[in-house]
Amino acid sequence: MSAALAAPQAGWAESWWAPVRVFLSRIATMCLVELQKLRHDRTELVTRAVQPALWLLVFGNVFTAIHAIPTGNVPYLDFLAPGILAQSALFIAIFYGIQIIWERDAGVLSKLLVTPTPRVAMVAAKAFAAGIRAVAQAVVVLALALVLGVSLTANPLKWLGVVAALMLGSAIFCCLSIAIAGLVLSRDRLMGIGQAITMPLFFASNALYPVALMPTWLQWVNHVNPLSYEVEALRGLMIGEPARLGLCFAVLLGAAALMISLASAVLPRLTR
Repeated sequence: MSAALAAPQAGWAESWWAPVRVFLSRIATMCLVELQKLRHDRTELVTRAVQPALWLLVFGNVFTAIHAIPTGNVPYLDFLAPGILAQSALFIAIFYGIQIIWERDAGVLSKLLVTPTPRVAMVAAKAFAAGIRAVAQAVVVLALALVLGVSLTANPLKWLGVVAALMLGSAIFCCLSIAIAGLVLSRDRLMGIGQAITMPLFFASNALYPVALMPTWLQWVNHVNPLSYEVEALRGLMIGEPARLGLCFAVLLGAAALMISLASAVLPRLTR
């Protein structure tokens, strides 16, 4: 009797897991293809790390010396490091749509869209690849932060949280870039829009200064800016600042799911 009951349950579990397994394997395969590009051009990590390095070396050291931004008992350079880490991930992800347009022009995207791979899997793979690139660059930025004397946590579980926060933040802005690419259909337009929204996203977050120092209207913008929740999570995990980690990860997960869905819906416009 128990064996007869167990058989339908096992069949139901297998029927539920099979499409999920196929979906995940397709994401993993496409993600590996994306990461092959990084393996063939490792200098990209160094060149992209120049800007965040300058923020830490110049902006961080100068404002630490003059005590222009009050950050309590935390040295300003320690306060700044998680924000610059999030900024470096943002700058990688926000121009990912240019690669999608290049794939459209090369005929690669149209071939991918006629395969059985769901559009959501394609977008999720690119979002995950953007996160891996962000984490790889973060190693360079963190090494510099350690050289400059930033006090970072030694807890390995917290570093897993840092990786998760970086990957979720990268996924959000990568998918935003793909969605914009599906609307503007041009590399030049996408480059202009990316440059136009990158700095407002950065300056309207808590990456450079505490929220309490912002004018009221900017605080409202900060509350709806996903980058602010990424920075808050990174700051809490990396240097032990008070952080609403549950809220931050809930917002990042929700925003990532929303942007993956939006980018998946807009993606076919690129092949018309």
